[in-house]
This record gives sequence, C-alpha cells and structure tokens, in this order.
Amino acid sequence: MGRAGTGTWGEAVAAVVAGPLLLLLLARPPPSAAGDSRKSEPGLVSEHFSQAPQRLSFYSWYGSARLFRFRVPPDTVLLRWLLQVSRDSGAACTDAEITVHFRSGAPPVINPLGTRFPDNTSVQPSFQVRVPLSAAPLSNVSVNVSHPAPGDWFVAAHLPPSSQKIELKGLAPTCAYVFQPDMLVKRVVEISIMEPDVPLPQTLVSHPSYLKVFVPEYTRELLLELQGCVSNGSLGCPMRLTVGPVTLPGNFQKVLTCARAPQPCRLLLPSPPWDRWLQLTAESLVGPHGTVAFSAVATLTACRPRSVTVQPLLQSGQNQTFNASAGWPSPGPEHPDLGRSGGAGGGPFCLRNHPVTREDTDVVSVHFQPLDRLSVAVRADAPSVMRLRLNTGMDSGGSLTVSLRANKTEIRNETLVAACVNAASPFLSFNTSLNCTTAFFQGHPLSLSAWSHKANLIIPYPETDNWYLSLQLMCSENEEDCEQAAVHVETTLQLVPCLNDCGPYGQCLLLRRHGYLYAGCSCKAGWRGWSCTDNSTAQTVAQQKAATLLLTLSNLMFLAPIAVSVQRFYLVEASVYAYTMFFSTFYHACDQPGEAVLCILSYDTLQYCDFLGSGAAIWVTILCMARLKTVLKYVLFLLGTLVIAMSLQLDRRGIWNMLGPCLFAFVIMASMWVYRCGHRRQCYPTSWQRWAFYLLPGVSMASVGIAIYTCMMTSDNYYYTHSIWHVLLAGSAALLLPPPAGPTEPWACSQKLPCHYQICKNDREELYTVT
Repeated sequence: MGRAGTGTWGEAVAAVVAGPLLLLLLARPPPSAAGDSRKSEPGLVSEHFSQAPQRLSFYSWYGSARLFRFRVPPDTVLLRWLLQVSRDSGAACTDAEITVHFRSGAPPVINPLGTRFPDNTSVQPSFQVRVPLSAAPLSNVSVNVSHPAPGDWFVAAHLPPSSQKIELKGLAPTCAYVFQPDMLVKRVVEISIMEPDVPLPQTLVSHPSYLKVFVPEYTRELLLELQGCVSNGSLGCPMRLTVGPVTLPGNFQKVLTCARAPQPCRLLLPSPPWDRWLQLTAESLVGPHGTVAFSAVATLTACRPRSVTVQPLLQSGQNQTFNASAGWPSPGPEHPDLGRSGGAGGGPFCLRNHPVTREDTDVVSVHFQPLDRLSVAVRADAPSVMRLRLNTGMDSGGSLTVSLRANKTEIRNETLVAACVNAASPFLSFNTSLNCTTAFFQGHPLSLSAWSHKANLIIPYPETDNWYLSLQLMCSENEEDCEQAAVHVETTLQLVPCLNDCGPYGQCLLLRRHGYLYAGCSCKAGWRGWSCTDNSTAQTVAQQKAATLLLTLSNLMFLAPIAVSVQRFYLVEASVYAYTMFFSTFYHACDQPGEAVLCILSYDTLQYCDFLGSGAAIWVTILCMARLKTVLKYVLFLLGTLVIAMSLQLDRRGIWNMLGPCLFAFVIMASMWVYRCGHRRQCYPTSWQRWAFYLLPGVSMASVGIAIYTCMMTSDNYYYTHSIWHVLLAGSAALLLPPPAGPTEPWACSQKLPCHYQICKNDREELYTVT
C-alpha cells in the first residue's frame, strides 16, 4: 500500500513538471517556420496557468466531480487546454474513461446518471470530452478554443458512475486516478480600438487584424460595417469578420463572410452585451500574398430608458442625481449620449427601468426586490426591465429562481405578458420576436396569460454577469386599448444554494474549491436528480418504514447476550452490550431519510457512539473468552475501549483502526488457550458439547456476519444485510461467552478489618476450572 501511494503522487508530481514542457512543445511552431511566425505575429503573447492535481472519484453526485476554476485574461484569441490523467500501476487499476466538462462563467451543469431535472428548469447540455485510460498509465488530451470569453472558466472531471457496493475504507485495494488541467492562452497586446461612427482604416496581409469596440449601457443595436474594401487594387471585400467571444456550452459567436463583389458588408447586432469591450477579428480570404484594405465603422443606437420614480428616495429633500448604471433613478437627464449617432435625449422610450435592491442573506443566497413596490407595472409601449446583479464572482454556485404571478383581474383573454431572462443585456424586441435571443445569448422565455397566471424558471449555476428580466404586454386584438392597459406582475427573484433545500430526501451541501463556494444535493432513499426530485428509483413510504424497523428492531437481538451476561455475572460485558444496543437502535432511526426518522441526539454523536459500541462489544467478548485474571481483564477492557475511541476520532470509517484492537484481543485469547492446552496437556475447552453447540456455531455466525459486512453490502440491500449483521453479531456474542467459573461467588471476602473495609480476592482458579 505504501508503494502504491508513493507511485500515485509521484506520477502526479511528474505530471505537474511535464505539463508546462508539453504545453511549450504543443505551442512551439515547427523549426522551419519559427522565424516567420515571430515576424508575422508580433502582437501576440503567451501565458501559462496551472493548478494542483486532484484525485478523481467515481460519480455518484455533483460532489464527486473535481472542479477547477481558471481566469482567462481579456483580449485572448486562443485558449488551449492540456488535460493530463495518470493512474497507479497496481492490479486494482482497470481501464477507465474520464469525462471532462467545460463551461464559461459558471460551473458546468452535468447529468452523468441521466436523471430528471425539476420542472421549469432550463439546462443546456455541457460541452465535454472523454479521456480514455487503457494500457498507458498516463494520457494527454488537448482542447483548443478560439476567441474565448474573458473571465472565469470552469473545468469539472469525474470517473464513470460508481457501483452500488459499499466498500470499507482500507480493506480493499484501491486505484488512484489523478487529473490535472493546464491552460495556455495567447492574447493580443496590439489591438485597434474603434470609436463610434469613426472609420478605422485597416489593411490585411497574411495575418488577422484585431479590433475592439466598447458597448456602453443602454445600447439598443450595434451596426458593424466594412466600407471602401479594396482587394489587390480592385473593388471587393474577400474577408471574414468574427465578432464576439466563444462561450461553452452554447456559442452565439457571429461570423460575417464578405463577398468579392463591391457590395455593402454589414452586421446588425440587437441588444449587444452592455458595459464591456466587444472583440472583432478580421481575416483575409485572398491567400498569403494578397492584401485587403477596408475601413471598419461601428454605429451604436442608443436606448432611452424611463426610470420608475421611487417616492421614498425623492422625498428625502435633497437634490441628488443617482447613477443609472447602478440601477438608481435620476431626476435629471437620464443618459445623455451613448455614441455619435445614438443620442438618448430624444425619441420614444425603449424600456422602463425598475431599480432592484440586492439583499445578501447567506452564502450563495441573494434576494432581489424592486425598490418601489412588490409588483411591476407591465405595459405594451415598452418593456419593463429589472437588472439582477450576479457579477460578484461568487454567485454562480447556486440556482437562480424566477417566479412571476399576474393579477387575475387585470389580464384579459386576448392579452399576454411575455417575459425573457437574459444575461449581459436585456431582450427588447418583443414586437418582432419572442425567442428571447440577444446578440450573443439565448434567453429563457416565460409567459403569463388568462389561463396561466403563474410562471416559474430555474437556472442552475447562472453565469457570472448582470442578468435582466424583461416583461412586456402583448395584445393580439384591439392594440389601441392595449396601449392604455397595464398588468401588475409580482416577482420573486432569488439566488438559492439548492432548490427547496434539496427536499425531504436530500441534503444541501456547500462545496469549496480554492475559496470558491458552490452547492450540490446529496440524495437518499433512492431519490436522484439535481434537486433530489427524480423518484424513478425512490423508495415508497412503506419501504422506508420497513427499512427503519429492520435496522432498529434487529438490535433487540442484543437482549440475548445481555441476558446471558447477567446470568453468568458478566455485568461489565452486559453494560457494553446494552450501550451498543441503545445507540445502534437510535443511530439507525436517525440515519433514515424522509418521514421515517427519529433523532434523540445529533447525527454525528449517534454515529460515533454506534461505532464505539460495536468495537467495544467485539473487544470485550474476545477478552472474556480468554478467561484472564479479573483485574487484568478489566484493565484491558478499559484500555482497549480508550484505544478504539481514539482510533475512531482519527478516522471513523477506517476498518483497520477498529480491526487492529480486535485482532490484538484475538491474539491474547489464542495465547491463553494455547497456554492452557500445554499446561493441562489436553484440548481447551475440554468439553465437546461446548465446541459443538456453542463455539463452532458462534464462530460460524461471526464469520458469516463479517463476510456480509465486508463483501455483500450495497446501497440497495443495505437495510437487509446490515440488519442480518446486527442479528449475527449479537447471536455470536451470546454463544461465545464462556460459562461461569463455578458455583461460588465471583468475589468472596476473606478478611474483615476493624475500619469496616474489606480485602477481597478472586477465589476462582482459572487453570483448574473445567468449562
């Protein structure tokens, strides 16, 4: 075991050292083209990022996956992942396939078990790659991403789904699978900045040109146009323009391919991402020796917001101008100028801005509420927009829940309240489309009608960004009457660690990776799924009650060794068996999920006492069979129990921490029996009836119980096999306890002192007792 552990982490350290070298080899151009590459691309620099390796686990719930978080710098044009997986070389290591998931902005939402998600949950399939491990102990796979989105990127890796067998720690040989991702990025340091409505001349030769334009808040549209294109002295625009970053699993990057004919080349982006730089890459399509000259123009169409008046703030008596970018209303001019062509001072309003307060209630727990009122007035002239700030970097580890409810008396049969939940920018084109698609994001649609007054949406692990809820009243008939109508919609907007706290059959657990916190549900009683809502393999209430009764009532079998111990004056042993029966009964009553559960103490306390009682029961039974001197026996009783208590505190589920003291007691018993056999010159015990009716049945029951406990327990049959273990353990203790030494009292007083104290001795002579 020591050699295997050393080899595992030795390979992991080797992978850490070899990672940067392999990355440099993969990134290095061929020797013949190295000089040309440096001359042709002087504006790119490379950076390397790495993290410590982690040991992989077989998948049973989200906590089984190992999560890595990387920070991609701005202006990155190429991202390369190098995935390294190593394993031990022992016989316990078999062929395996490691699954690696990628996502930008939040941890990937994965479902290796194929379970059902809760209703109204919006989930995109994760982008994943598989790394096989067969004959070679080390495997490498690289993944390239062009024009990645800057910010947090998450990598999650896991082994195939785990088996249902319950394995004891330290008993069976294990295999260590170690995973480490390395990240190599190439970013641009020479990039041209575009100003609104100002043509930016560019010339393409053999390598791309990189440009970027800043999109301010409240931008309705962005028009990109290539003007005056000339290719090799003739009119034409044979080039390709790549706009926007790549995000995984979904990708809405825009690629504009211009023709050779002298015709306008334009790209219109509705609702581009607000308050950030937008990257553009221009590439020539005329070959390595051709040139393309053009001018790039960015035209911004500004959006004029109407901020909802907040009476409590305006009644403060101070002439304050609030920052609209922070979600506060402004009594003065709301947004003067977003670009040279898109003034916000004139024209109709394009949205109604409803300020929202963010209240952090706990870890990964946020409550959003409109400042002025609980309900939002939704009209037909412009969308009502609320901004949800989930851009702190620590909000992507929970679930965003959106609940909408309309007033039944205000919504009519021909009206519809359409809603969209988007990241980066709101959806504003309700009049032309209802697909909730912005420039680079596919939103989540919701609707309220006369037949459905409620709508719910659950977004697991939302991307780190500003999220927007847009609502607008849509009318199919009598549009003039609809313009004057308003529907008040009550909104419940929350970020929670786990949906409904994982329900009655699950436990919400907070996981941590280098200071980053995210939540996951651990399910019980056969329930599965992201929030423990998949009941395809769940136990019924009757099955839960039956399992609880089996695990608790099977401990009544300890009444047999208690009765035998009391009858034979083994009072200390009887006390240990009573302690074991009591805590094992209530531990298993508390260990059950759902309705059939009863906890008289904390779960951890009951578990510790149950493990301690089981170990002490085995310890005292074996020492009692050794027939030691009374004082020595009780000293070993106490010392052994203290050692078992210490070992359980070190590692509660370590099999050798409990098995070690029990083997030591067995050695003591065997030594005493061999000593008596040699001293008496006959087999000990001497009675064949004791061998036939007590020792052999007791040893057989103990052996079967140990075999079931170590080899046959699974998650499905745990209630039956563990109950049988209780019965066999208690039955073997009742059979293996030795008979009393003789008819005399175990302690007789031979002398009385005048001070009323008594000096007592044990009159039993173990060597001459026939058992």
